[in-house]
Amino acid sequence: MNLKAVLEGLLFVTGEDGLTFGQAKDILDISSDDLIELIKDLQNLYLNEDRGIRLDILGDHLKLTTKKEHKQYYQALLDHDDNPLSQAALETLAIVAYNEPVTRVQVDEIRGISSSHMIRKLVAKDLVKELGRSELPGRPLLYGVTDQFLDYFGLASTAELPTIELPKEEDKETDLFESKYKED
Repeated sequence: MNLKAVLEGLLFVTGEDGLTFGQAKDILDISSDDLIELIKDLQNLYLNEDRGIRLDILGDHLKLTTKKEHKQYYQALLDHDDNPLSQAALETLAIVAYNEPVTRVQVDEIRGISSSHMIRKLVAKDLVKELGRSELPGRPLLYGVTDQFLDYFGLASTAELPTIELPKEEDKETDLFESKYKED
């Protein structure tokens, strides 16, 4: 088994969260020395100018990041991205706006699907920002909307967001009972 390839895949899957040394050691079932050797091998592989990513060690986390020398192209992509917001982006924005400050995991729970990629895109578009860290275990990042979000939607503040009335639980039961499909 090529553990270097496995480590690379693990780093890709974990995305912006990265992988701690402890997690990498446990998952790969290797010693610290072997892990350090794998990390060095991957870092050397990414030094090649034919590669667009690199492996960074940020605190106790290993993360795949883009090369700084290509920054102008990444910025051009963001500047060139004039597509309207997708349904998933609008859904994520609404959850953040109505629940801020909110963690990514809380957004995931409401959406029922992972939102890490969408939150990264919204941060890159300057519609969502990091507000700090939660006091929850692991101290996850808290997110909220930006002034750019308010400008985009023509709002002075999030207090101007429309009120959403969710159906009450007893209304749902009544609706089912009053259904046109009931027996006569």
